[in-house]
Amino acid sequence: MSRALVLNASYEPLCVVSTRRALVLVLDEKAELVHVTGRHFHSERSAFAEPSVVRLAHYVRVPYQTRIALNRRAVFARDGHRCQYCGLAAENIDHVIPRSKGGPHAWDNVVAACRLCNSRKRDRMLEDTGMKLRRKPSVPRERTWILVASGSVCPDWEPYLGTSSTLAAAETLSA
Repeated sequence: MSRALVLNASYEPLCVVSTRRALVLVLDEKAELVHVTGRHFHSERSAFAEPSVVRLAHYVRVPYQTRIALNRRAVFARDGHRCQYCGLAAENIDHVIPRSKGGPHAWDNVVAACRLCNSRKRDRMLEDTGMKLRRKPSVPRERTWILVASGSVCPDWEPYLGTSSTLAAAETLSA
């Protein structure tokens, strides 16, 4: 099933819906068509362009930011299933500052790591090992992260999703 990105009236990403639902929003004049896929929906007498990105006609206030749970699957998705020390396929998670040394179990201290790098780093600080992080760990942006975690990202969506690191994670998820 094809999917469409729904933008708020301010062009911030809200969610991903089926293209049928996006078309209904456009036909009901609740949203405007921003990008199309090139395919069409057909009725008995009409053809409608299949939406890829739609923008709501009226601003929808989102009352709170959802918090993303810190777990193994989410860390792997954020880091593109790649070791943040050497770039190979990740199998473990590693605390940059070991918990035994007072490091928190938080987004900015946890990275994906391959078995070899995780074993080599052991229970030591990063500067004691001579290893370097490829990218500083950070908390994923909430709404964008939800979109990325839902699967592959269509090229039409990229201008609305923001950071290149988020898009890199999306490409890895789709592969």
